[in-house]
Amino acid sequence: MDKRPALPRSVWILGIVSLLMDLSSEIYHALLPAFLTITLGLPVAAMGALDGVAEATANIAKLASGRLSDRSQRRKPWILLGYGMAALSKPLFPLATTALPVLGARFVDRIGKGIRGAPRDAMIADDTPPALRGRAFGLRQSLDTVGAFLAPLAAVGLMIAFAGDIRAVFWVAAIPAAL
Repeated sequence: MDKRPALPRSVWILGIVSLLMDLSSEIYHALLPAFLTITLGLPVAAMGALDGVAEATANIAKLASGRLSDRSQRRKPWILLGYGMAALSKPLFPLATTALPVLGARFVDRIGKGIRGAPRDAMIADDTPPALRGRAFGLRQSLDTVGAFLAPLAAVGLMIAFAGDIRAVFWVAAIPAAL
């Protein structure tokens, strides 16, 4: 019988949420180049510019959220805000008919990612006894990786099921984010 202490419930919840959000986000990420270039007819350079702005935004948000989370000593509101922003951005992708809404959706999604990261990790550290922190962070990251692994497989399967309709796949990919 295993006598190791159990990980806190919050670690499991954050891990499952990470899995679902990564599953959703990585489906979008896998199909975004085709959506921008084929569906919207944008040049390939638009993808690079869009991703550059989005990732820079996420990194700036990480700096601010970590400081604000530490200052307020309240992690959950920041985590909810970050995951909520990312989830709410998902339906904007299939609705987009030009680059600007896609940029806005990607911007909101990446700000959400930046906001949630530091408070989420701090909550795991706060809630987990020191002897279990490695396991706790490993579990959360492993579940996140499972979502990232399943996403391209799901994207291919959904593209086949929807006969290449990227917008339909984007709508389905919003479901794990909403969960």
